[in-house]
Amino acid sequence: MPIGIAIRPARPADLDQVIGLIRALAEFEKLPGPDAEAAARFHADFSADPARFRLLVADEGGECIAYALYFFTYSTFLARPSLYLEDLFVRPDRRSRGVGRALIERLAGIAVESGCGRFEWTVLDWNERAQTFYRSLGARILPEWQVCRVEGEDLVALGRGPVAAF
Repeated sequence: MPIGIAIRPARPADLDQVIGLIRALAEFEKLPGPDAEAAARFHADFSADPARFRLLVADEGGECIAYALYFFTYSTFLARPSLYLEDLFVRPDRRSRGVGRALIERLAGIAVESGCGRFEWTVLDWNERAQTFYRSLGARILPEWQVCRVEGEDLVALGRGPVAAF
């Protein structure tokens, strides 16, 4: 664990700082970050019962310098839960100090404590630095799996049907 940094579950008071980190991640990935409405949903989903996601932060002197957002899925083949890491982001000026590794190690511990058979996440094909880091932790990057996504108007249209009769 890096000196002076605590890895801990996020608290409601951390969420605005985490939104700032999410916007920094979006900028890094050259994507639009969350707008005010998305930030409000993020706050609501964090506080929902049950919460829609879980969140760890790396705290340095009361400042959130990194976060890991995760949730649980289920593996039918293993008949066990899986921990899925949606985002991991460390502020660029705090990288190469072991913060990302500390977050990943804590998540692996949570996966083991929760009886998970897997700990999974995705990485962008152009992010070679992250791929190298993940491989150094023992992760395998699975080239045979492709992410599928339906969003926006296509999601709405798909959700409207038609639904096949049984």
